[in-house]
Amino acid sequence: MTVTLLTYTPQPEKTVACAAKLCYSASGVDQLYEGLTNEKASDFVQMLAEIGHESPIEHASFTFALEGVSRSLLAQITRHRLASFSVQSQRYVKESDFSFVTPPEIAADPAAHEVFLKSMERAVEDYNTLADLLQKRHEQSFLEAGLPEKEAKRKAEKKAIEDARFVLPNACATKMILTMNARSLLNFFKLRCCNRAQWEIKAVADEMLRQVCAVAPTLFAAAGPSCYHGSCSEGKMSCGKAAQVRAFYTMLHNRQTPEP
Repeated sequence: MTVTLLTYTPQPEKTVACAAKLCYSASGVDQLYEGLTNEKASDFVQMLAEIGHESPIEHASFTFALEGVSRSLLAQITRHRLASFSVQSQRYVKESDFSFVTPPEIAADPAAHEVFLKSMERAVEDYNTLADLLQKRHEQSFLEAGLPEKEAKRKAEKKAIEDARFVLPNACATKMILTMNARSLLNFFKLRCCNRAQWEIKAVADEMLRQVCAVAPTLFAAAGPSCYHGSCSEGKMSCGKAAQVRAFYTMLHNRQTPEP
């Protein structure tokens, strides 16, 4: 798994502070922006958090690249609808020898790992067999329709892998670029940094949080699961480890290496 913060709104905290101050000031935008030092911007962003004025933080956005994550993670992360996603397509990219993500619990059990690897091998074989069978049939149809051989082959492959992909497992690795504004990210961290979140998306969320804290520490000062700066929101489903969770995210925010 690789998580990379590709780009973000320049001076995100200053941008947020300027947007918020504009709501209450008769001054022009240029004047407001130029009058904001980093310290003043940080203080204003902190005040916004204290009074719960969240809409101005939507003006700061962050774009990440995720690689080596599973299609299972893709199904979860795209539930966060206030975001933009660009995902490697299985319709246009042939998965003849796909890489895959192995869950740690499976990797830790030799017998389970062996079953898992055999399942991946079968999926590769079945995918390639289906792709070859379908491609031959489609290519013949395109040739009979009068298409040149090169074009017929290209179109046939695309049409074949479009259906062959149905045998690919959730473990199949993918890559994507996603963009969220700061307000959506805070919600994302609240849900996905929780101990009860699925292990892969929690690992992604923790790394995303670590990276945004480095560029906008005040904006994300309270970011993390609900129990980091409040009570657990999971009720009877709580992990019961609030103290350990707070210690973990305190270290992360202090840019230390927290124990998993």
